[in-house]
Amino acid sequence: GAGGWVVEAADPDGRAAADRAIGAADLIIDGVLGIGGHGGLREPAASLATAARRAPGAVVAVDLPSGIEADTGEVTGTAMQADVTVTFGALKPGLLIDPGASHAGVVEFIDIGLGSYLGRPDVAAAQAADIAAWLPRPSAESDKYRRGVLGIVAGSDRFTGAATLAVGGAIRGGAGMVRLVSSEIPVAVVRQHWPEAVITTIRPGQDGKAAIEQAGRVEAWAAGPGMGTSDASAELLGAVLATDLPVLVDADGITLLAAHRELLPRPAPTLLTPHAGELARLLGADRADVEARRLRFATQAAAELGCTVLLKGSTTVIAPPAPDEEVLVNPTGTSWLATAGSGDVLSGLAGSLLAQGLGASRAAAAAAYLHGIAARLAAEGAPIGSTDIITALPAAIRTVAGT
Repeated sequence: GAGGWVVEAADPDGRAAADRAIGAADLIIDGVLGIGGHGGLREPAASLATAARRAPGAVVAVDLPSGIEADTGEVTGTAMQADVTVTFGALKPGLLIDPGASHAGVVEFIDIGLGSYLGRPDVAAAQAADIAAWLPRPSAESDKYRRGVLGIVAGSDRFTGAATLAVGGAIRGGAGMVRLVSSEIPVAVVRQHWPEAVITTIRPGQDGKAAIEQAGRVEAWAAGPGMGTSDASAELLGAVLATDLPVLVDADGITLLAAHRELLPRPAPTLLTPHAGELARLLGADRADVEARRLRFATQAAAELGCTVLLKGSTTVIAPPAPDEEVLVNPTGTSWLATAGSGDVLSGLAGSLLAQGLGASRAAAAAAYLHGIAARLAAEGAPIGSTDIITALPAAIRTVAGT
């Protein structure tokens, strides 16, 4: 009585009729597969998904787009591309992690009363209230030492800006003091931009352990951005990892770890912040596989290396080393962060939070969240550079904290 009809798409005539109906529709409802579907779409569903992608009508997926893995976000072959996904009961990991997340469009959550029946989530997306609760706040008794001192090993004669960006991210992230260990040329650049940084200049031929000890007392280290991959750099990284302090390793530091896997695991908390290519080198995997199976490779690396792993990219995945802890996904990422040096800012910011006492997973999640908010505030729809992210960090923190 409502004027609907059924088209059988399994035969050629029905397929043509289905294509015409999809092409003429104002609204297309995707309910082919539910959360139990695995392995991508098969025919004729795969062809219908292709037709829906070409059609001008809006596509609304029921619970999740057909063809994506609900538990991982992996996509094998063809999947439905939704404009809106209406999901029920709980957000599924596949709606939070790419490539599945990019198929979901705008996700609308409908509470159907399952909360009391659900256990601890395997994957969670931190929200502003979580970040506000985790962020350290200075008290009347605070001084620069009590607020946390971060040591940074970054920069080289070739990559002078990396140290400046990492130091800036750390200072704007709330560390009471930042101590930089680097060579003469990046040190000179940092002095011009951040006179509040305390500097230790590495002399040619100087022992790496001696340089780290010379820097003085810190609560955590961040090492890697632009430090180079020479033997001297490897010695420096080894000296940092030999301490009993929390350590963040990024960029060149991860490349060095790929060649010196014996440096991990270590007893103290360790946070790695690779992009897909760096994680692929570290695991001996293919970059395309890492990008297609972000959750799988991040959790594999965390377990094998005994580290918390923040996998950067289209969706940021934060995997803890303990399998019984939840994976965190950052919801604030933006394509404006695809700019040179933004990762160096993130390193300094996350390292700053480690130095202020946050655990590795929370430091990573809070840093990624604020990093994304700062980029959105700085961009406002226009291109930005990494220094703009640093400038916007205080506003990002005020936005999250509601002050």
